[in-house]
Amino acid sequence: MPTSSASTTDASAKPTAAGGGVQSLERAFDLLERMADAGGEVGLSELSAASGLPLPTIHRLMRTLVACGYVRQQPNRRYSLGPRLIRLGESASRLLGTWARPYLARLVEETGETANMALLDGDEIVYVAQVPSKHSMRMFTEVGRRVLPHSTGVGKALLAHTPADEVRALLARTGMPAATEKTITTPEGFLEALEQVRKSGYAVDDNEQEVGVRCLAVSVPNSPTAAAISISGPAGRVTEAVAESFVPILQGVAAELSVALQSQSPA
Repeated sequence: MPTSSASTTDASAKPTAAGGGVQSLERAFDLLERMADAGGEVGLSELSAASGLPLPTIHRLMRTLVACGYVRQQPNRRYSLGPRLIRLGESASRLLGTWARPYLARLVEETGETANMALLDGDEIVYVAQVPSKHSMRMFTEVGRRVLPHSTGVGKALLAHTPADEVRALLARTGMPAATEKTITTPEGFLEALEQVRKSGYAVDDNEQEVGVRCLAVSVPNSPTAAAISISGPAGRVTEAVAESFVPILQGVAAELSVALQSQSPA
């Protein structure tokens, strides 16, 4: 695999990053994350403006990432995330799901409903872990399933603190198709729902993704990657009344899961 020549020659360059890390690696990963935040495809000038790095430095880093398969250069000379990231992401998602399962299992024990964990991957929600309810009538979401954020409780929880212009840009890219007659299908309606999430501290999917299913969701605070957990069940069981007792349980488990995930990350 090629080695990076991007040791940087600009005046502000330092041989190592804070904490003894390698600065060129930190910069390369920062560029990858900025690309993901931008929807997966950007131009060099956009990356330079967002990161504050000079164009020659970004060009060297991107050339190395292209050679390694982590970035692709498009015919229009813009850059997109490359296919080698898929394998890394899938492996990381499986591991994250493994770490989360004991916490989801406790949610099932304390609420009786199916518990899920989801991430925001680009513009989509991906479910990375689930522990099913013990009820004979229960909800099931396949791990690895991808859905659009606007029709899910976890999507609202994950986007609640995202700037409105970024939310609008995401919705413009994905569209807002109606999964049911209760799905929110306008940016204004979705932004109002996000405001309610910020006020209440939790998100609700009220028959918006699937008729007859209600979901309560919260974000995992300070997670190394944006994550949310939820419980879902028949609308007749997951009522507004039970939310008063279920939401504190969700928030408590999310806080404990946050600590566990941070302990898995390097200091």
